[in-house]
Amino acid sequence: MRTEKFVAPADYPRADIALSERLEGYTRSAVKKLFDGGNVTVNGKVAKPSLSISAGDEIEANLPDPVECVAHPEDIPLDIVYQDADVAVINKPQGLTVHAGNGNIDGTLVNALLFKLDNLSGVGGVIRPGIVHRIDKNTSGLLVVAKNDKAHVNLAEQIAEKSCRRTYIALLEGNLKDDGGTVTTYIGRSQSDRTKMAVVPPEKGKIAITDYTVLGRARLGERQYTLCRFDLHTGRTHQIRVHAKHLNHPVVGDDVYGRKKREFNLNGQLLHAWRLEFTHPTSGERLTFTAPLPDYFVEVLKKLNVEFNLQ
Repeated sequence: MRTEKFVAPADYPRADIALSERLEGYTRSAVKKLFDGGNVTVNGKVAKPSLSISAGDEIEANLPDPVECVAHPEDIPLDIVYQDADVAVINKPQGLTVHAGNGNIDGTLVNALLFKLDNLSGVGGVIRPGIVHRIDKNTSGLLVVAKNDKAHVNLAEQIAEKSCRRTYIALLEGNLKDDGGTVTTYIGRSQSDRTKMAVVPPEKGKIAITDYTVLGRARLGERQYTLCRFDLHTGRTHQIRVHAKHLNHPVVGDDVYGRKKREFNLNGQLLHAWRLEFTHPTSGERLTFTAPLPDYFVEVLKKLNVEFNLQ
């Protein structure tokens, strides 16, 4: 057990919000557990999550010692689009988490990679071997995996330098007014819910740039929809989902940034990493891969009678 002590720098409507802002990496539920266990005090008294905090209040939290977790191989079905001695390109299905988190080290893409592939880079540590970049659990599509450290460093540099190009397809709620454009904002942790990302002032986040192009529009009863292509210039957490919300047209099926009630009996958002382009870390060859839209995505587009051309 270790203790985190700090003085509140400003007023907060709730003690749990103040603590969440301080404890990087703690989810809202993890912070709640600290309060439920009586492990948080304010000015020396055990506090409730809803306690109002004033600037200068002394907050103390007893935190459990971190548990080292090491991912183990698991025989999980995996769509390997391409692989050689240096890299592998994976078409990740919706519902599969990329790597362990919050104490859960089973049933992830990493577990599947350890079972299917002979080698993975070690730069990401024992929890994230081979993982150069990630896509959300309920987003499908392509990501590249490094099979050795040299390839990992090279691919990470390509992502940082924006020469690794990533294109997504998404179905948005409503009728997007413009046929295309660029969204430029700063994205950081939401001040009201630390599990979410949000558009924030420059001093609170990192710049995020997304190009979008309308591929098709549809109406079903009273509701309208827009099929879009998104090209990333940066790779912030939940970037497309946050930018879609910023446009006032959240991704269909996104119950975090959009409607709480999912439509079309979906299990997640209709967001798919369709195309991935990067330079091979050894040969220098420029490689481009595409992954077709998942069946459930195609079925929704058929129901909406959306005509589009992916190119």
